[in-house]
Amino acid sequence: AIGRVCDTCESLVTREDVLRDLVPALFKAMEQEHRVVFNACRALTIVVKAAYQISKDQGTVETEEPETYILSPVFEEMIKRLIIKLDCANAGENNLRISGYEALMELIKNSPKDCYLHIQQYAMDVLQRLQHVLGIEGDAISSIADSVLSALLQIMQRCPDTAYVKDGALMAVSTLIEVMGVNFAKYMEQFKPLLCNALGTHEEHQICQAAIGVISDLCHALKKEVRHAFEDKIAPLMDDMVSLLLQILQDANVKHAVKPLVVGFFGDIAIALGPNYNRYLNYTVEYLMNAVNAAQITNSDDLEQVEYAESLRDNCISCFTGIVQAMRSSQEGLQQLIPVVPQMVKLIAMVAESGNLSSDDLQGKTCGLVGNFIEVFGKDILPLLDTPSTSDDIQGTTCGSLEILPLLDTPAINGLLQRCQRSKVQNAKSLGVWASRELSHLKRQANAV
Repeated sequence: AIGRVCDTCESLVTREDVLRDLVPALFKAMEQEHRVVFNACRALTIVVKAAYQISKDQGTVETEEPETYILSPVFEEMIKRLIIKLDCANAGENNLRISGYEALMELIKNSPKDCYLHIQQYAMDVLQRLQHVLGIEGDAISSIADSVLSALLQIMQRCPDTAYVKDGALMAVSTLIEVMGVNFAKYMEQFKPLLCNALGTHEEHQICQAAIGVISDLCHALKKEVRHAFEDKIAPLMDDMVSLLLQILQDANVKHAVKPLVVGFFGDIAIALGPNYNRYLNYTVEYLMNAVNAAQITNSDDLEQVEYAESLRDNCISCFTGIVQAMRSSQEGLQQLIPVVPQMVKLIAMVAESGNLSSDDLQGKTCGLVGNFIEVFGKDILPLLDTPSTSDDIQGTTCGSLEILPLLDTPAINGLLQRCQRSKVQNAKSLGVWASRELSHLKRQANAV
């Protein structure tokens, strides 16, 4: 009943003399049975939204945030009460958890300037709980997605100097994207500026990495839309994202750990966009080639160098794999890939020649690229003129067409395939077996010509 009263009499329940009794009554109701708590949360949501709107309407500038509002004196107590209630073991009953989170999100969303300090103080508590509930009750939470995203954006805006809070908010957005899938697209207009800002924060590598993760999730969520909505929905977003990612690769001051992630992420973009990725291929190939050249191990005793090279190789393999898969259905795209073939094979050979210095996971991914490579280009890669056997030999190879040489049938690469077939890591073993079969089939085709 109290929820209906608040809903129909907003101007009455936001009067100071009424709130003086109403707020303590709502706090007391939150200690009652779940049905009563549910209604109290609903009433609180209505009161918070109404109080903020009234304060905003009384301001001199329509778009300006209010300095304060009638609920400011009890704002912190409202946050604390809601957090305590959401921590109850049985909070999932009667949709209580959802109504509680809706009230909490609206409280953050509808907060004046004098309450920002409380948001900063409780931001991580809220984000941790939100991340948890998105994971276990994602479908239900999606019904209040508007409030959730608005609150996350407010947290990012109102905690501008707190890196770990921004990082936490971006992680929560990633989870929300996973829950909503393609339906998240409707929020991109309001979310894009903050995402671009996070990507441009090169000096805060954790924020930058979290933003890259968000774009990766976006790619997976939006790929269902790509076929019929690329030009009007996806391209405007991705054009800006790709530009910002390339700026990260160009920045000499960016932390080492970030650049390999960016390289690998282009593979995610390629898989999501399919043949549409050809608009970015020429821009990214140059950086990929530079990355492959930088992935050298000159001193195997230098653990830092080995770790960085391993990360760079791993992400280059992921990127090439994504690009090959994206371009396989487009003859134009495959033609664009031809000049890159020597660089791809050079990378495969580098991993192959490193032997067990490379992890089973990386060796398995490399076998996967070998298999994809053969599937896409088929017997066209086998007509031979000469047979390079190492990555150094491949360095100078040009590829005006794919009729060059058996790039993949070398002792080093065959050794890689054999190691993976014996691997105790199931994924590496499966990829090794598959790639070996593809190579054997390819050689039989060549011998039959």
